[in-house]
Amino acid sequence: MRVIALYSIKGGVGKTAAAVNLAWQSARHGCRTLLWDLDPQGAASWYFRIRPTLAGGVRTVLKKRLVDGVRATDYPGLDLLPADFTYRNLDLLLDAQKKRRRTLAKATDRFAGDYDCLLLDCAPSISLVSENVFRSADLLLHPLVPSTLSVRTLEQLVEFLRESGLDDLRLLNFFSMVDRRRKLHRDLMDTLGAHRGDVLATTIPNASVVERMGVERRPVGEYAPRSAAAVAYRKLWEEVDAAP
Repeated sequence: MRVIALYSIKGGVGKTAAAVNLAWQSARHGCRTLLWDLDPQGAASWYFRIRPTLAGGVRTVLKKRLVDGVRATDYPGLDLLPADFTYRNLDLLLDAQKKRRRTLAKATDRFAGDYDCLLLDCAPSISLVSENVFRSADLLLHPLVPSTLSVRTLEQLVEFLRESGLDDLRLLNFFSMVDRRRKLHRDLMDTLGAHRGDVLATTIPNASVVERMGVERRPVGEYAPRSAAAVAYRKLWEEVDAAP
């Protein structure tokens, strides 16, 4: 089972939209896929019309019955482990564990026999939960809005990984909410792409069809399959799936 974490320190960068659409694409490409909504806001759960509540709350993360919380979505091959608002206390729970930096890895291992791909939709923060996610993941997928503040968060993330001894974690960045009419966006993408070898070619446009997810409560490819955004999410998944 491959574990892919969708993560950003900064909120509002299209992370959850990417997680939902990539999970859908993964299932469409034949992978048995589980999306774990780790964000207490529960947006990914809401998009799939599944109540963001986990029986037993945050403490269930430490127990074998966590697998009983998995819910089927409307899409074959795609399941969801919903969020719970008590996830806001997950840092405190992990801090009380003996191997507090690797607790989440044990939880993800419980799904290894049932799924080919596990995607983690993470809350926008840097915390003990984040470090657990990094130690659980095979691949860290990081959305970047083409702005100076977003690029700064990438620098902070890289520094945190280095200081935590996680330099070997595979990090892939992709540009999200892109408006190619804006010179700043084009210049930042060109500059960062030229200086880093971990930036994917696919970019996700800043498009109203993505914003409609909040109304449709479905992946973009379901209600607008020919849109530029749907095509972009498909290409992004193909790049991620092909990454070593």
